[in-house]
Amino acid sequence: MAGKHVNPTRMELTNLKRKLVTAIRGHKLLKDKRDELMRQFLEMVQKNRRLRERVEEGIASANKNFVLARAVMQDETLKTAFLAPKQEVYLDVSEKNVMSVEIPRFTYKTRTSDPNDIYSYGYAFTSGDLDSAVKSLADILPDMLRLAEVEKACQMLAAEIEKTRRRVNALEHVMIPEMKENIKYITMKLDENERSTQVRLMKVKDMMLEQAHEYSKRYAEG
Repeated sequence: MAGKHVNPTRMELTNLKRKLVTAIRGHKLLKDKRDELMRQFLEMVQKNRRLRERVEEGIASANKNFVLARAVMQDETLKTAFLAPKQEVYLDVSEKNVMSVEIPRFTYKTRTSDPNDIYSYGYAFTSGDLDSAVKSLADILPDMLRLAEVEKACQMLAAEIEKTRRRVNALEHVMIPEMKENIKYITMKLDENERSTQVRLMKVKDMMLEQAHEYSKRYAEG
């Protein structure tokens, strides 16, 4: 029994009651945090599903166009077309706080804003299907970065939800019941001690009255 490991004093009882109030308040706050994390997590999962569908469609379209381009172009021409990339992409990574979880935010910019700078080859010896494939990949890049951002956020939120859930369970099923049991134990011990003290006082009073009666009796007889 947990109560056997505590000192049954009024000071300990006061401290335990104060800790119990704090634990109950913390339990409520953690449950609220867990519920909000779950809401945010479910929203992220929906975003992740939509983004993944778009990205997979874009990649499938690009692959299809690459296959068509390879069917009508020589391998040497196709390899030469991608030897020297023309456009450059710069990635910035920042963080956003969501319920005390620092999730990543990806932003990017290109060296130039000209949409035609994605083509690093001339159009004389290449297929229009190759242009479509490159354009498909360029168009899907923002969604790919967003997908990576959202998937990482889902992983981090899931880990935080699990950690918060363990804390809620520890408070709800271990700490708070143990504190209540200790408070009950100390209260019973203090009540028992108080009853014992009252019994001793009553016995002392009876003995004093008996002694006073004997003294009065002897005084009267003398």
